[in-house]
Order: sequence, then structure tokens, then C-alpha cells
Amino acid sequence: MNFIKKINLLLVLMLLPAISQASDYSAGIDYDALETPVATQSGDKIEILEFFWYGCPHCFHFEPALNKWKKDLPTNVTFTRLPSPLNPSWMVHTKAYYTLQTMGEAEKHHDAIFQAMHVQKQKLNNKASIATFLASRGVNKDSFLANFDSFAVEMRARQALQLGQSYKVSGVPMLAINGKYTVSASKAGGYDGMIKITRHLIEKESK
Repeated sequence: MNFIKKINLLLVLMLLPAISQASDYSAGIDYDALETPVATQSGDKIEILEFFWYGCPHCFHFEPALNKWKKDLPTNVTFTRLPSPLNPSWMVHTKAYYTLQTMGEAEKHHDAIFQAMHVQKQKLNNKASIATFLASRGVNKDSFLANFDSFAVEMRARQALQLGQSYKVSGVPMLAINGKYTVSASKAGGYDGMIKITRHLIEKESK
């Protein structure tokens, strides 16, 4: 066997585990396929939703890998954060996120809220404490409180609740792919697994 053939064989052998892994992903085992697809809002693009909760330590630890992955998303993919009010007590964080989004400041303070709760151990568990924390970061407190109780924020929070029910979200973090699939850390085998399986499903939907 000449040198070129040896190199080609070596490359094939190196790629086999990745090819095998991708082909082995199965609905019901590595991810879930919805019995009833959910209508997406992304037009002809593939929609990725991230269901999360600021109080969730798993969501906090997933954020670095997620943020890194988001930077290189294909142009035919859209990504949307969805603050899940899976538990009624989580609704305050759902409304806080949408309040900041209404004010055009969600991305600016998103990571800071996670850091405050999970690193600095601040108890941001009600409207007043969240407003005070955000005011320390330059957010207009009166504007935040007014928007928090607005009809627009209330409607978006209700939509988040309904979407969570439609996607049968039972825990966070969870990724939803194009209204058809959901990926969780428990089934994917961890955060890296979530990213890998989501990439696989994006490729599947792109065909």
C-alpha cells in the first residue's frame, strides 16, 4: 500500500466514529420527536428555541457552550431564547426577561442575571429585587416596573407558557428544533450532547 492510500485509509478510520455517532441518534432515545408539530415563527428558516429559567443551575452551566455555538449558526437558522414559566414561581423571571426585551436591553443583562443568582447568590426572586438589581446596572427602575406589569409583557409571558405546554417541556434547559423535536441534557448525555444532536437535527431539517 503506497503512502497516499495509507493516509486516505487513516482519514476514513478517524471519521468513522463521528459518522457512526450521527447515524445512531434516534428519536425517543437521544431526543424527542413531537407527535403534533408546533407552528414556528421563522418563515423559511429553521427555528431553534431555548427553554430556560434564570433560577436553574443547569441552564446557567449550559450558557457558555450555547453562546459559543450560537456564534456559528448556519444562515438558514434562527435562535430565540424562551424563558419558561414551567413552574408558577418562575413566571417572575419570564416577565423580567420580556420586560427587558421590550426595553431593548435583554441581551445586555441576560448573563448578568445568571451570574448574580448563581455566582453572587443574590435572591432575585420577585419583581422588586430584580428591579433593584437591574437599576444598579443602569436600567431605569420606573420604566422596568411599568413595563413589567404591561399588557404586552403579560401576553408574551402567556405565550411562553403555552409554547412550553405545546412542546411538552418537563425540564430545562431544553432546545426545540423547527417545531418538531426537543433535546434535553438527560437524553443527550450532557450539554455537549445537546449541541451535537441539535446540529444533527438542523442538518436533517436542511435537507
